[in-house]
Amino acid sequence: MCPTGSSASSQLAESVDAASERLSFKQLHPRATLPTRGSAAAAGLDLFSIEDLTIEPRQRVLARTGLAVAIPEGYYGRVAPRSGLATKQGLDTLAGVIDADYRGEIGCLLYNSGDAPVSLPAQSKICQLIIEKIITPTAVWADDLTDTDRGDGGFGSTG
Repeated sequence: MCPTGSSASSQLAESVDAASERLSFKQLHPRATLPTRGSAAAAGLDLFSIEDLTIEPRQRVLARTGLAVAIPEGYYGRVAPRSGLATKQGLDTLAGVIDADYRGEIGCLLYNSGDAPVSLPAQSKICQLIIEKIITPTAVWADDLTDTDRGDGGFGSTG
């Protein structure tokens, strides 16, 4: 016998199922490419640039994708670097959170940490979009916090 859930929990379950099966994108620019996975088990969807890019050393560029996305409530999109571009050319991704209520163009803020300019033609894979489940707690003041072994040890305190 299966217990029946409330309508709200039913909708949440459908949203989770939908999130794991389909993610809706809107094409905002004719050169926009629907994101793809590099392999069947890849965590991220590769995002493509709609314009030619040249990123000078120690500079950042906001790369346009020409896409908007509908991320389900209870999730967020994390824009992450592509490991090949990071390893081979020193290209990193900054400022990578897409909230579930955002419907504007997805941008990929790229940073060249290398010593040489990085040039990427339009339609290049520039970053990846990873969908992650979140909780959205309310911040409250507390007089005390629970103790841990680490305590207030800061950066480098664990080795």
